[in-house]
Amino acid sequence: MLVRLHRSVRAAALALATLGPAPAAAADSCPALFAEGRVPVLTNAKLAARTTALCFEAFAVLHSGLTRTPLYAAEHLTRASVAEARSVARDDSFHEEPRLPADERASLEDYVRSGFDRGHLAPAGDMPTLNAQAESFSLANIVPQNRVLNRGLWSDIEESVRRLASRRGSIFVVTGIIVAGDTVQQIRGGVLVPTQLFKALYDPAAGAGAAYLVRNDGSKDWRTVSIDDLSREAGIDVFPALPAPARTAAMRLPDPHISARADDSRPRHAETWQDWLHREAGRALRKLVRDALRAIF
Repeated sequence: MLVRLHRSVRAAALALATLGPAPAAAADSCPALFAEGRVPVLTNAKLAARTTALCFEAFAVLHSGLTRTPLYAAEHLTRASVAEARSVARDDSFHEEPRLPADERASLEDYVRSGFDRGHLAPAGDMPTLNAQAESFSLANIVPQNRVLNRGLWSDIEESVRRLASRRGSIFVVTGIIVAGDTVQQIRGGVLVPTQLFKALYDPAAGAGAAYLVRNDGSKDWRTVSIDDLSREAGIDVFPALPAPARTAAMRLPDPHISARADDSRPRHAETWQDWLHREAGRALRKLVRDALRAIF
């Protein structure tokens, strides 16, 4: 169920739109996930309120208690990690994040009949192990996302980024949200709906970066922006270690409409009933083990 912005949420949204410099909370325990070991810096001072930095196996997030979503997720994709991720069968298991305060985090019920998908910032398809993939379904890594966007253009952008990482060998990625304007909405539980999403890339070998920027709707439009332009729009300096030339000039990014579908014409393996049975049995076993571990710990 979609809820229109009430006074307290409007105040939070307006607070997020007020700019001023402020450092992001440090994620000292996972520096390898950030370019040059430097965490993004919040240039919007109001974003820093009620934030919690969380490290996972293959990504890190900065979570906001104001939006009840992540502000960004950071990853380091390599040719090897992408290859490993392609061998991991997807096993959806959305869950609440126990490391966050109860009054700042989203719940599974918040997304029920909301009209929005539970959209990953760090994609499940990037995760190189079953454990990393399971962690990616934490609601600390999830935002309300337009269904057309999530299942179309955004999925193509994610695949384009993986292919770019495979070609170049190593890229740093920061995926995040923008909440701005008078049309901000919320779903149940006070979870704010992003007005835009971005996926910023930095190629350390080329010393260049840029970002995809899209509206959180079904328009299927996207644009490339420089790191400096993204910082002004999002209130987040995603790669603070970049030199000035790399910040002001945007490197060329793959067209997601073309790049992600490049292999669609290749013959694919037809799934047999044995394949289906093996996959579903494995999924059921993994869920049983995961639920048992959660009950114990």
